Amino acid sequence: MPQLHVENVTLTFGGLNALTDVSLTIPAGEIVSIIGPNGAGKTSLLNCISGFYHPTRGRITYGEHDLSRAAPNVVTGYGIARAFQNLELFRGLSVVENLLLARHTHLRYSLLDSLLFHGRASRQEAENRAYVERVIDFMELEQHRAHPVGTLAYGIQKRVEVARALTLAPSLLLLDEPMAGMNVEEKEDMVRFILDIRREQGITVVLIEHDLGVVMDISDHVHVLDFGQRIASGRPEEVSADPRVIEAYTGVSEPVAVGA
Repeated sequence: MPQLHVENVTLTFGGLNALTDVSLTIPAGEIVSIIGPNGAGKTSLLNCISGFYHPTRGRITYGEHDLSRAAPNVVTGYGIARAFQNLELFRGLSVVENLLLARHTHLRYSLLDSLLFHGRASRQEAENRAYVERVIDFMELEQHRAHPVGTLAYGIQKRVEVARALTLAPSLLLLDEPMAGMNVEEKEDMVRFILDIRREQGITVVLIEHDLGVVMDISDHVHVLDFGQRIASGRPEEVSADPRVIEAYTGVSEPVAVGA
């Protein structure tokens, strides 16, 4: 599986730097968290990786692919999928319909095939349906599969958002605050799903999350951003004891229990 490399990335809006010379590596097969206070540049970095923003300077590569100027659909074709902080779902469509729509990038039949619906068209649609059903089973959404997404509880909608990203069959999954707004039970479920995504499917996970207790419990590595700059990287226990990280979160450099 390829690694993701971010090399000296700067992202500028007018005269404001959202990111400044950020460099980091995401090893294959790991859960890597990117943390930092509000406004640190975390989502801006994910936007650069997923093709929604293009870095002003620097380079982003995934294996042999250069993502620096790639469009979002091209990035998806390289095996990178993203679950958004703000839900990007069709609220009037059912769970299964939302997931089937996400599979459109895997359809390879012609307009004529679709009109006649035979041969490649019927075969690929059946394959896509089977894949979606496996994702629904994996994310434990069976009882909600036929319900319109807009009628579901918020925590279930967040789960559908992650399922939508999984439906793209990624090798790298970007999760932007997948537990935001959840209660304790919903967070525990999401943590279990994230661990299973890595363990059972071998997918590399990049996680942005404000719950530092969760981050420190499940991450293999942690990168910390503050004011658009990377201020620390390392194992969770190393990062939680770094004075620069403590100061970024608390305003003081004395050791504190970061996960408390």
